[in-house]
Formats: sequence, C-alpha cells, structure tokens
Amino acid sequence: MEGNESLNSAMRESGLTQVELTDKVNTHLICAGHEGTVSDRTVRNWLTGKTRWPHPRQRKALEAVFGCTAEELGFSPPPARQRHPSSPAEDSVRRRNFLTAASGTTASVAVPFVGAPPRVGTSDVIRLRSGLDSLMALDDTRGGHEGLEQAALAGAAEALQKQKLGATQRVRLRLFSVAADYTATAAWSALDARQPNRAYTLLSKALYLAGMGQDPVAELRVWNSYAMLAHQRGEHVKAVDSAWAAQSASITKRDPLFASLAHARTAIGHSNLGDRQAAIRSLGHAQEALGKADPDQPRPSWIAFYGPAELTAMTAIVRDRIGDSAEAEAASHKALGTIPGQFRRNRALATARLALAQLHQRDIDQACSTASSVFELMNGSPIPGRMRSLLGDYYRDLITLAPDATVAQEWGDRYRTEWRRA
Repeated sequence: MEGNESLNSAMRESGLTQVELTDKVNTHLICAGHEGTVSDRTVRNWLTGKTRWPHPRQRKALEAVFGCTAEELGFSPPPARQRHPSSPAEDSVRRRNFLTAASGTTASVAVPFVGAPPRVGTSDVIRLRSGLDSLMALDDTRGGHEGLEQAALAGAAEALQKQKLGATQRVRLRLFSVAADYTATAAWSALDARQPNRAYTLLSKALYLAGMGQDPVAELRVWNSYAMLAHQRGEHVKAVDSAWAAQSASITKRDPLFASLAHARTAIGHSNLGDRQAAIRSLGHAQEALGKADPDQPRPSWIAFYGPAELTAMTAIVRDRIGDSAEAEAASHKALGTIPGQFRRNRALATARLALAQLHQRDIDQACSTASSVFELMNGSPIPGRMRSLLGDYYRDLITLAPDATVAQEWGDRYRTEWRRA
C-alpha cells in the first residue's frame, strides 16, 4: 500500500507530529460544532494510504490546518466523485522533478509552468520541499560540489520569487522557510567542499531567511553549520559558541533529536579546545536527548543523517581528540556497522576517522589499509574538500609517526594519485 507522501511532506514542513495534527484537526471539528473523533490511528491511516478520502468534516478540518485542498494533501476521491479531474498539463507539472542529475554531477531547477496562476499556495511549498529532498539525497551519496550548490541557490531564488505572490501570510512565511533551507543547503555544500568564505556568506543569508520565515529548525541547522565552519577555520571558541546558539533554538525544547545534535556538536567543540570533562558531559547530554527522541516523527530531510549511528561517529571524533584512541576506534567500528548504506559520504568520513584512531595507537599497517578503503568507498565521485582535508590530516600524522615505514610511503603515493584524480 502506497503511503501519502504529500501529507507527510506537509506535516514535516509545518513541523507537526501525528499527535499535534490529531489535536489541531479535532480542534477544528469541535469549533465547527462536531465531535473530535480523530485519533492517532486515523492519522496513521491517512499517512499510510489506508484512508484515501477522509470523511467530509475531517477533510474540511485538514484543509483548514494546512491551508490547501485535500487533493493537494495527497487524498483522492472515489472515481465517481472526481468532479474536476486534473488536466494532463497539471499532471505533468506535478511529476516534474526538481533535481536532474547527469552522471551525478549536474543539477537544475524546473522552470515554472507557463500559464500557472499568479498566486501560490501550499502545493507550491510541498513541490519545492520535494526538490530539496532530492538535493539532500545527492549530498548523502556524493557530498558537496558546485552543481549541488547552484541547484540549491536556484531553489532558494524560486522560493523567494513565489513568496512575493503568496496567497496568505502563512504561505509566505513557509516560502521564506523553504528559501532558508535551500540557502542552508548551498552553504552546507560549500562547507563540505571546503570553501569557507562562500559558506560564511551563504550561512549569513540563510540565518536571515530563517528569521523571516520564523523557522527554528532552519535556525538550528544554520548554527550547526556555523559550528562546523568555525572548526574548519580553527576558531574553536566560536565553534562552541555556535553550538550553544544551536542549543538555544526553540525546536530543541520540542524535539530532543535536534537537542541531541546540538549537544554533540558542542562536544566536538570542547574536544578541540582540549576540555575533556566538558566534551564528555556534552556527549552524555546528546545521548540522553537522543534516547527521548521519536524516530518516526516527521522531520526535514536534511536531518535524516542524524541518529544513533551518527552520534556514535561523532563520539569517535571526540574520543580521538581527547586522547582516547582505543575508545575512538571502537566507536568508529560501531558507527560503520550501523550507518545506512545510502550515506556513502558519511561512511567514508567515519572510515577515515577509524584510520586516524588506529594510527594514533601506532597500528600503522592496519591504519593504512583502512585509510585506503576510503578511496574505494568514494570510487566514481570526486572526493569532497572536507574529506580531502581529513585525509590530509591522516597523511601528516602518518609521516610524523612512521616517516620511514614502507607502507607509509606506499600510502603516500596512493594519496597523491587520488588527490590529483579528485
């Protein structure tokens, strides 16, 4: 049975959980003079597609909650009741993919449909959100690159153009939010490509747009990226300050998953400052918060990377930087056993971290073998700048610890060859 992705996207974009949607729909029913008969099971049936056409009262309540028609939310009336079937042109518009990838290297934004109505609504927001999901899927596999950044900026420009034509203030706010997410995606691509100046400029714009859209999730995302950017620049105090700013975003009070990410980022900042106690304390807060998070709650696609596996990978980083290399190696092995296969870039990064932990324990042969497997994992795609920098750190430590080892010299030759290819 096919699920209702449009409703799921609308909930995710609005930041509504199943329980919150149940409450909102029942509130509308009660205000209209009806009983609040919607339950958690009702909402699950909508999301799974078991219920394809809700009761008329429920449809009206759903339309009031999201500001769009039931059809735009993915519901379909029985054939005999379809009074206004979609035209082929409209179906074509709905089928358009935001992202077009040629050999996984280029991306483009679909142009607006000529003759479309001048005012925009929730369906436009949902379509733009689905394009963002496509970009995040490309990032998971390949990492940041120019094509991804340009596609994200085009998405932001389209969202801002449509914002001027928004049918309601609520739709305009949501389009600002979408523009913030696209701009944050472009900033992240620049960050992953190790282009710090461009990343900084884009993050500043994304933070402004998040404020305009009153979107605390996008705000947290930007501060999380600011913390990573500060680390790239060696500004470790700023990295901790940015992570604290992420912790203060209001979404952390409502969703412990976001709180966990902010605490984990703080832990990395403390470890770079050599503050062992603070780093371990922040890791504990991150683990505690993650244990309270509902994994099935609708969330934006950019946060899909974060969960127990990613926290374990971040734990490996912290442990290695505070001198606990054996614990870092164990955490890296655990992370690699649980990171989902589609997150190829993250698996390669965790593998490089494992190699560093092994190297810091003077296990030179094993470390070089592990580090070489990073190239196999990224085979077919250029190595993102952030990963290239991490492998550069590994190489510097390798020639410091074992400058005369044959395996170190062989790995150095492989590294230089791969660097030129990338």
